[in-house]
Amino acid sequence: MKSLKRIGILTGGGDCPGLNAVIRSVAKPAMTYFGATVLGVEDGFEGLVEGRIRELTKRDVSGIVNLGGTILGTSNKGDPFHFPVETEKGIEVQDCSERAMQHFRDWNLDAMVAIGGDGTMHIVDKFTDLGFPFIGVPKTIDNDLSSTDVTFGYDSALSVATEAIDRLHTTASAHHRVMVIEVMGRYAGWIALGSGLAGGADVILIPEIPFHWEKVFEYVMERSSHGGRFSIVCVAEGAKPADGELVVQEKDSKRTDPIRLGGIGDLVSRKITEATGLETRVTVLGHLQRGGSPTPYDRILATKFGSMALQLASEGKFGHMVSLRGTEVVPVPVKQAILKLRTVPADSQLVLAARAVGTCFGD
Repeated sequence: MKSLKRIGILTGGGDCPGLNAVIRSVAKPAMTYFGATVLGVEDGFEGLVEGRIRELTKRDVSGIVNLGGTILGTSNKGDPFHFPVETEKGIEVQDCSERAMQHFRDWNLDAMVAIGGDGTMHIVDKFTDLGFPFIGVPKTIDNDLSSTDVTFGYDSALSVATEAIDRLHTTASAHHRVMVIEVMGRYAGWIALGSGLAGGADVILIPEIPFHWEKVFEYVMERSSHGGRFSIVCVAEGAKPADGELVVQEKDSKRTDPIRLGGIGDLVSRKITEATGLETRVTVLGHLQRGGSPTPYDRILATKFGSMALQLASEGKFGHMVSLRGTEVVPVPVKQAILKLRTVPADSQLVLAARAVGTCFGD
């Protein structure tokens, strides 16, 4: 067992429900069983670069398992190897990893638990290669990290999106409209597929299955002509037509991935109206999917992840990410976890089940 006297925790990337549950399940046993000092880095890797840290007490981490967001703050623009710095010429992206490493040394940390998604795990991998003791905990509502069956945050986002579709059913039925709902997920369609299937969406459009406009138009028109007085279209933000490109809302050079997706819902809504004459409305869920309290499933998963991360740190198994395999939480090398994004297989049982009940994917 490795001596753990000073443990750091940070939350990187976008927020999601369950982050505080992980912080709690690392900090409380670290204090109780190791007598360790637990230090929280403020605002993710941005705080690591800028040297912002504070000691956490048992009071800080009590009663937070049900809270959304993160008590430490987070940032998706704080990659130390791709860090935006204000200069006389304006904002320049620089490699500030040495500043981050010096702060790590100055704080005399025995381990750092980094909670985040794909971008965070890439940073963890780089610091591990440089000899720093990092453990990764996978979180993302997008559920797109490979080497784990599921990430915490996904179930909570799925619950929000499904409830939204349920609510749209009533207004779509009352007004006999086509209702388009755009959900998050980036380059993976897990949220759209899961919520669309659970909410009974008639059309589900995901990045993994490029769609044809005519197929979508024909499907909603056929429903309309055969007594289906409304249709629900659930579209992932990364969905794209077979003959088109991703719809990009903006590009931000300060981010490691500069592309900010968004707008496909408006495009689908407009195209359906123009091609079919059916009255169409669009709802973009946006950050509603990231907020609020975590579901019981995510609270439990996050707690299991955090306690396993502390165990790995105590065993000196750095450079690993905790992972759910079946019902067990196990360690996997971070390098293995970042080899590829976890996207929806075309032959996924979720896809086959949706097709079986008549869902259109536009292909």
